[in-house]
Amino acid sequence: MNYQEILEDIYKSIKPELKRGKVADYIPALARVKKEQFAMSITLLDGTNYSVGDVDKKFSIQSISKVFTFTKALNIYSKELYKRVGVEPSGNPFNSLVQLEYENGIPRNPFINAGALVVTDSLISYYKDEYRALEKILTFVRDISNNSSIDFDEEVAKSELEYGDRNLALAYLMKSFGNFENSVEKSVSTYFKQCAITMSAKELSRAGLYLANGGVDPITKKEFATLSQTKRINAVMLTCGHYDASGEFAYHVGLPAKSGVGGGILAIIPNVMSIAVWAPSLNRYGNSHAGTLALEEFTTKTGLSIF
Repeated sequence: MNYQEILEDIYKSIKPELKRGKVADYIPALARVKKEQFAMSITLLDGTNYSVGDVDKKFSIQSISKVFTFTKALNIYSKELYKRVGVEPSGNPFNSLVQLEYENGIPRNPFINAGALVVTDSLISYYKDEYRALEKILTFVRDISNNSSIDFDEEVAKSELEYGDRNLALAYLMKSFGNFENSVEKSVSTYFKQCAITMSAKELSRAGLYLANGGVDPITKKEFATLSQTKRINAVMLTCGHYDASGEFAYHVGLPAKSGVGGGILAIIPNVMSIAVWAPSLNRYGNSHAGTLALEEFTTKTGLSIF
């Protein structure tokens, strides 16, 4: 299969769609990102990479980071983690307070904001310090991408904190139910820094390889998750990775994937490859508009999906 040709065909057909939707303008630092940018990168299990577009341009991975912190927390807590966060689709927007209220402060899954906040809080509890927890998160992302230069963007993190009232509200609500262990301000600040990690599409596609290979990086041979944990992470990505549009994404694309409001999507084809797409303009659900269409076209053209 000529992957490079397929990617170039997708890029041509997707260009008119780059004008549609809008960037995440509720975060000032992201509001300045130019809409009509696109990158798509695939990395096979042997490390071969095929890319098109602005593949070396760094962007804020935002909620894609939740996949990596979920992996870290599963490594540490295993099934005990599920006492604090579930694995069911929410069917609600990613920052909804309503469901959290009537479900006694237990978030539906680790990929909505409330669930991700609990996961970050659990890492701070384990490492005893928010700075150490953040360093461990960064180290993990550097290890899975095999790139020691990856870091977070201070400006984006500060911008998110300045306009982060709803996330603070989610954390305080969970704390009122006894499902938050550390300082709300410190945990939420750490969460924003984790979301502000910047990567290129090429780096992100490399970082996802462990999820395509049963938890083991096929190139470095490092184990980042067990086979059982990897199965569960991919399952939650499929059912919850696109918030209240997760079912629609599974229907049209047919891959485990996680989106971020920075316009990125990380998708996994088990035993084959990891895919990263970046197109900053979002649809009404907060997912990359052109990125979603590009992935649908990719699975249609290649016949590669989990179904």
